[in-house]
Amino acid sequence: MKVREGGGWVLCADMAISLLESVDAFVFDCDGVIWKGDQLIDGVAETLSMLRSKSKAIVFVTNNSTKSRAQYAAKFISLGIPVSQDEIFSSSFAAAMYLKSIQFRTDNKVYVIGGEGILEELRLAGFTALGGPEDAKKTVELSENRFFEHDKTVGAVVVGLDQYINLYKLQYATLCIRENPGCLFIATNRDAVGNMTALQEWPGAGCMVSAVCGSTEKEPIVVGKPSTFLMDFLLKKFNTDTSRMCMIGDRLDTDILFGQRAGCKTLLVLSGVTTLSKLLDPANSIHPDVYTDKVSDLLELLGP
Repeated sequence: MKVREGGGWVLCADMAISLLESVDAFVFDCDGVIWKGDQLIDGVAETLSMLRSKSKAIVFVTNNSTKSRAQYAAKFISLGIPVSQDEIFSSSFAAAMYLKSIQFRTDNKVYVIGGEGILEELRLAGFTALGGPEDAKKTVELSENRFFEHDKTVGAVVVGLDQYINLYKLQYATLCIRENPGCLFIATNRDAVGNMTALQEWPGAGCMVSAVCGSTEKEPIVVGKPSTFLMDFLLKKFNTDTSRMCMIGDRLDTDILFGQRAGCKTLLVLSGVTTLSKLLDPANSIHPDVYTDKVSDLLELLGP
């Protein structure tokens, strides 16, 4: 029996069967959906295996920019989930692909507030990147005559999740954006929080992005979800209409909104950031087609 509640349809056996029959490709978020930190969520591996056995295409689209696609593939494999790098689309990859799409000059440099994943994807795309973890321990002396030098050839600043954010990085990014003519301000995503560990949510990239917005008085170009920039890459991979795709995620304002904007079916799981009370809050205006507790509910309802 179908059960309708304020936030959307509650996943049941009939809905699961209908979803399986109407979808050719499943698009999964990672943090809070596949894993929390380095801990795999129960039943995920078996559910993915079941979907593959039914000839469903699977891809992973994550806003977490700390890793490159190759690093994410290694993480999946370490958790017992076989994937190929081509099935992974991260916001670090999106930042590099955005610069390629606008024909960003390779003689200009990119300053990064974020992790090694962004640097690696930029270098693979042929760009010169600086900053990132290398600037983690750099400090600023706020003496009376202190003048902060920055590279005038930086043509873009990319800001993502950075657990080593500091005043040096913020000043460097601010000067590049404010003083280098035409310097782009790119955000991998604006997630407020994320499941960085298995036990807690932590400040997300949105905090770092907001800091740079405050110091530059500029808004960034956002390349991660809910921006549909990556959808062009997904469509080339799947060669199917978005109406035959389903976005599965744990965030309303990124995953579900991304799916809705692209014309996909949407399934919200309550294993990550979004709680049932938040979903059903009258102030919430983003409603998935279907919601359930966790990804493995699909397996339980459909069988192996």
